[in-house]
Amino acid sequence: MIRAGLFVIAALVAASAAQAQTDAVALAKAAHGFYGVYMTLHPSDGIPDAATRAKFAPYVSSALDKLFVEGDQAEGRYAAATKNQSPPLVEGDLFTPNFEGATSYRIGACAMDAQGGHCAVTLTYDDRKDKPLSWTDTVYLVRTAAGWRVDDIAYGGTWDFGNKGRLTRTLKSAIEEGNTFSLK
Repeated sequence: MIRAGLFVIAALVAASAAQAQTDAVALAKAAHGFYGVYMTLHPSDGIPDAATRAKFAPYVSSALDKLFVEGDQAEGRYAAATKNQSPPLVEGDLFTPNFEGATSYRIGACAMDAQGGHCAVTLTYDDRKDKPLSWTDTVYLVRTAAGWRVDDIAYGGTWDFGNKGRLTRTLKSAIEEGNTFSLK
């Protein structure tokens, strides 16, 4: 009887480990899809427009896509109100902490967490002139009916200038600023 109980426990542990490995592979695959689009587009000019959002759509959550849409709308109102005489609400690369963005990436360890899952992503910017700059961001993913989707990015850059915190917070701040400005 004890042997049977130990066998059941061992089988459950093995199944749990296999599921965790399967989830990690699925998370990494979704992150690769997102960063593959990122590397193709090199979107380094703020909040993505409709054409850019369409290319990211298969890889981002509906919540993140909604923030992109609201951010783009706020940017449009801001540009109209300032007659394009002021810099945009978000300048430079929105998806990384580096203004110029990244030129390469490597997906690291992926794991499940309370909200879904996350992966470490090591990014590098190499302009072939200066010493390459590397950092590690954390990409957060959620499971949807269509599979895993990027829901947020925690910026990992430690330098003085550039994006800090999280992608969603940067978008929400731009939306708030754009909405406040348009009310004046």
